[in-house]
Amino acid sequence: MSAGVVIVGGGQAGFQVAASLREAGFSDPVTLVGDEPGLPYQRPPLSKAYLAGKTEAEGLSLRPMAYFADHRIALRAGVRAVAIDRAARRVRLGDGATLAYDHLVLATGSRNRPLPVPGADLDGVYQLRGLSDADALRTAVETARRIVVVGAGFIGLEFAAVAAARGLDVTVIEAADRPMARAVSAEMGAFFRGAHEALGVRFACEAAILSIEGAAGRAVGVHLSDGRDLRADLVVVGIGVLPNQELAEEAGLSVSDGIHVDTSLATDDPAISAIGDCARFPSRFADGLSHDGRVRIESVQNAIDQGRCVAARLTGRAAAYAAVPWFWSDQGRYKLQIAGLGGPSDASVVRGGGDAFSVFRYRDRRLCAVESVNRAGDHMVARRLLGSSVPLTPEQAVDPAVDLRALAAA
Repeated sequence: MSAGVVIVGGGQAGFQVAASLREAGFSDPVTLVGDEPGLPYQRPPLSKAYLAGKTEAEGLSLRPMAYFADHRIALRAGVRAVAIDRAARRVRLGDGATLAYDHLVLATGSRNRPLPVPGADLDGVYQLRGLSDADALRTAVETARRIVVVGAGFIGLEFAAVAAARGLDVTVIEAADRPMARAVSAEMGAFFRGAHEALGVRFACEAAILSIEGAAGRAVGVHLSDGRDLRADLVVVGIGVLPNQELAEEAGLSVSDGIHVDTSLATDDPAISAIGDCARFPSRFADGLSHDGRVRIESVQNAIDQGRCVAARLTGRAAAYAAVPWFWSDQGRYKLQIAGLGGPSDASVVRGGGDAFSVFRYRDRRLCAVESVNRAGDHMVARRLLGSSVPLTPEQAVDPAVDLRALAAA
C-alpha cells in the first residue's frame, strides 16, 4: 500500500496542498500534521477583524472538521514533527509516532523574531502570530490605556489602527526612517504615517528600543536609544519573522533564510518539497533584490499558489512556479494592495491622488511592483501586467489618458 503524502505544517500552505491533491483526484493517503491544536485557520484576520471583535474563532477555520473526513485527509493536530529519516522516508512526531511517506511536503511556516532586549519576557509584552496570541492580546487590550508598538510593519500598523479606533494611546517605534520601509515606497510609507497620525497614533522613527522597563514582573514602559522613556500598559512587538527551517536543516537539506527549493519547489531531496513562508525559491521578481535570485515570501497568495503548484506536480502536471507575488494590508479605512516586489533603489511614479492612488515602481525602467491604496482596479491591472510581457513605461503609468485595463488586456 502506498504511504502517500505527508504534509508538515497545518497553516494555509499545508492545507492547500492537501485540498488541491484531492481536487486533482489524488487517491493515495494524505496526512496533515500541525503543531497547533484544532482545525487549520486563517491568520490574516487575527491582527484586524479578530482583534476588533468583528469575527470570532469559529469564523477563522479554513474548513469544518467534516471536510477532512469527507476528503480522507488525516489531520494530526497539536503534534510537532521532530525529525526526518530521509533514507527510510519516515517522519518522527513529538508524541513518539512515526509516519511513512512517498512524498513529504514541508510547510513549516515561520515564527516571530524575538526582541533581543532586557525585559522582553515581562508580562504585558506580546507578539502576534497565532490564535492563542490573538486571544491573549484581545483580552489584554480591554484594560490597557497606553500601548507601545515595536515595529512599523504590516502587523504592527494593523494592530495600531485597531487600538487607535478604540481610543487608546498608541506610540509606534520603528528603527527605519518611515513605516513599512522594507515593504513599500517612500511615498506610500509617508501616506500611511499621515493616515495613522490622523487617528492619533504617534511615531518614533529612527529609534531603537534599549529595554522594556518593568515593575512587579510586568511591563510599564520602554527606554529608547535617544534617551526617551515611554510609559506603557501593553507592549506589542512586530519586528519580522524567522523561517522554521530547523527540521529541514537537521535532515541535511540546504537552508539559508529558508529551505532552498528549485523552480518546481522541490528540495535537494526529490522526495521532499517545501512551500510557503519557510521556502526560499528562484523568482524573476527577485532580480536585483537577491544575490542568488531566490526569495522567501510571507503571504497568503504565495502559500496558496505554491500549495497548488506542488499538488499539480504530484499528480502529473508539473510546471515551474511563476506566480506574481501580491499582498494586502487593511489599516483603518485604508486598504493597501501590492503586486510584485519592490526594492530600496527602485524609481517611483504616482498615479491618482488624495486618499486613492497607486505608486508604480521601476527597476532599470522595468515595472517591478505596484502599490495601491483604495484603488483595487489598479491592483488587478498590475497583477496582469506583471504576469505578462506587456511593457508599461513610467510615462504611461502617470498619464490618466492611458487606459491601463486595455493595455493589460492586450
